[in-house]
Amino acid sequence: MNTLLLGKGEQQVHLNLKYANRHGLIAGATGTGKTVSLMTLAEGFSRQGVPVFITDIKGDISGLGVAGTLNDKLLQRAAEIGIEDYQTEANPVVCWDLAGEQGHPLRTTVSEMGPTLLGRILELNDTQSSILDIVFQLADDQGLLLLDLDDLRAMLNLVADERKEVSAKYGLISAQSLAAIQRSVLGLERDGGKDFFGEPALQLEDLMRTNLQGRGIINLLAANKLILTPSLYSSFLLWLLSELFENLPEVGDLDKPKLVFFIDEAHLLFEGCPASLLKRIEQIMRLIRSKGVGVYFCSQFPDDIPNEILGQLGNRIQHALRAYTPRDQKAVKTAAETFVPNPKLVVSEVISQLAVGEALVSTLAEKGVPTMVERALIAPPRCRMGPASPEELSAIRAKSPIGGKYDTLINRESAYERLNQRHAEVANGAASTKTASTPAAQEAEQGWFSELIFGNKRRQGLAETLSKQAARTVGNQLGKQILRGLLGGILGKSTRR
Repeated sequence: MNTLLLGKGEQQVHLNLKYANRHGLIAGATGTGKTVSLMTLAEGFSRQGVPVFITDIKGDISGLGVAGTLNDKLLQRAAEIGIEDYQTEANPVVCWDLAGEQGHPLRTTVSEMGPTLLGRILELNDTQSSILDIVFQLADDQGLLLLDLDDLRAMLNLVADERKEVSAKYGLISAQSLAAIQRSVLGLERDGGKDFFGEPALQLEDLMRTNLQGRGIINLLAANKLILTPSLYSSFLLWLLSELFENLPEVGDLDKPKLVFFIDEAHLLFEGCPASLLKRIEQIMRLIRSKGVGVYFCSQFPDDIPNEILGQLGNRIQHALRAYTPRDQKAVKTAAETFVPNPKLVVSEVISQLAVGEALVSTLAEKGVPTMVERALIAPPRCRMGPASPEELSAIRAKSPIGGKYDTLINRESAYERLNQRHAEVANGAASTKTASTPAAQEAEQGWFSELIFGNKRRQGLAETLSKQAARTVGNQLGKQILRGLLGGILGKSTRR
């Protein structure tokens, strides 16, 4: 039977690869062995030729790409579980990083992300999200590509400049809401979103590779910085799941999955998730298994996962939970109720008693029926159970089968360049019009000034008017002087008498 060894309780516990696409859960308190269980699963899938994608939150999963170190404790556990010829070895690994610092840059375009998930990243309210819908629709109507944040900002500026016209056609857009979106885009760019949006965009087939020996390649996403922006982290994961769901063909039930997807710190995926988006995730989880994709969530408590999703996780590994608080006690009860009862175990008690490296395990058997829960020692991985060094990561990246495909940013013509070109054409056109009309304007101005000074056939000019006025003034003054002279002479004679 095509199986993957997980560990051993009263007998060996296996995961049937035929039902590995029915999703799964790895839960437990910090320090109880969740990460090692995840590495054991990922390594097992890779050895069976199944590609894997993992988000590496703390950097300790990077040890998958480096061979472990044999010691007596590991050999003893391997012998106890029944692992034959246990030897340490490295796994084929490709490193990814949204910022491009710790691995190949992992990008998508603004258009591929879409307004719904982008609105969640930007933490927009309903009104602002509807305006973002209008921005995307306007870009489509005008044939403008939205590839990076420069394109999105250019479209927002266009809407701001033509707000009245756009509002009349698409719906009311307030200046305040538009400004809030622009501020959110600025914040996203500051938080590293600028590196995520652009080209070359990720091609899904590059996540679904096998090496020359037929082993599935493990894709590690360095998320230690990404996790500092939870909205970007969760929206990226939702986008990637959506891309897989929408683009992969239906394959039904295969002998083994085409890809297994591990999501660490899964509670971040659902925090503040709107009901409409949660419904979308539920739909993806129900249907993506028929595309040959299995999704495994890693979190501290089972109830971190919404019930609609939790009910679809058929394969479960539950590490210890310490019931110190009412919250912990409730989580223990929830975890116990999710397993098929085993008359030999009181699950609610055993969960608090599990040692590090022990877990309660239940998987899907033939016909998809869950097996009874069993207390088991988890099998040790063959890789290093700890982080790889920066030098080792550099060596892993140098051997990557992806090569330099994604390392060089491509900036082709899109909305930003097209709108700048429009502005330049309008400015050049205005300058040409002004230059062409200058001689005529000067001639018209000269003609008007000439008429003002010299007049025309219908009216006298300013020069003629002033000359006549001066003549009248001179005449009046001369006349007054003559009159005064005559009167003075007459009156003067009379006085002397």
